[in-house]
Amino acid sequence: MLQAAGIGAGEERVYRFLVGVREADAALIAEQLGLEVVQAHRLLASLHDKGLVGRVAVSPAGGAVRYVPVAPDAALRPLLLRGHEALESARRGVEQLTEEYRAGGRRHDAGQLVEVITGVSVIRQRLRHMAYGASEMRWLCKAGHVAMPAAENDEEWELLARGVRYEAIYERALLEEPGMVDNVARSIRAGEQARATGTLPVRMVIADGSIAICPLMHGGSGGSLGEPTAAVVHGSSLLDALIALFESQWAAASPLHVTDSGELADFGGSPRPGANVADDERYLLSLVVAGVADKAIASQLRVSQRTVQRRIQVLMQRAGAATRTQLVWQAARRGWLS
Repeated sequence: MLQAAGIGAGEERVYRFLVGVREADAALIAEQLGLEVVQAHRLLASLHDKGLVGRVAVSPAGGAVRYVPVAPDAALRPLLLRGHEALESARRGVEQLTEEYRAGGRRHDAGQLVEVITGVSVIRQRLRHMAYGASEMRWLCKAGHVAMPAAENDEEWELLARGVRYEAIYERALLEEPGMVDNVARSIRAGEQARATGTLPVRMVIADGSIAICPLMHGGSGGSLGEPTAAVVHGSSLLDALIALFESQWAAASPLHVTDSGELADFGGSPRPGANVADDERYLLSLVVAGVADKAIASQLRVSQRTVQRRIQVLMQRAGAATRTQLVWQAARRGWLS
């Protein structure tokens, strides 16, 4: 019963006997438990070293010694605590050895470099497990979800609040989906670093630069219902290539900005003086640079398309641009999106 605290079976017998009689010498303990006296002395010495029994001199002059039990809660709690710490240390050691074993296996078996997982629930569970264990998440977000719609990615805001870094690149078609601009704006206000681009080559998430998940097939290919599949890529040259792909897409994408409220504000005003742009204008510019259509911008932000076009004309006048292409170039040159 007490082995988890580091107490042997013989020691436990002696301790339990002392708990019952409250005080005894080695000779009595040996007689009652059927032990040799030498064996009883050895067990008592071990129990004394572990703090489970105390010694009481029979007479001030010394000589015979009797033993008394220490209260179990006071005696065993430190031993149990040390045992727990030892088990925790062993657990961490097993995890480290397991990872080393897997890494060694991946070096010798290319099949272990990439896992293929199937099913919406399996992919979602793996994504969430990966997110809760990471300090940095990097996403390539294409239109049309495979396992987890953006609106259901509730853990992102929780993890952003914990200090997990999020970088996300959104495809233009995704930003035009209903509700996506509001969803992205909420993420940006929570701390996400977001950029937008015309198209993305692949949907992907990378955690801490050590593991990536990429969908392989959508469910229902060929008109039949089926489960989607995804590849889980571990540390390898393939993972290095995926990281490089993200970094190149990040460098080419346009930053997304929002106001504190996440909406385009003050659409009725005249051109603002000065070289800088306000938050609402920066937000509008970021969507224009990302290639989002005027109708989609107006729909997402609950304003009229004419209002969007009027504000773009205002920005073109301020920048001295005759076309939207020139506006984008001037915005980049003037640092309006930085």
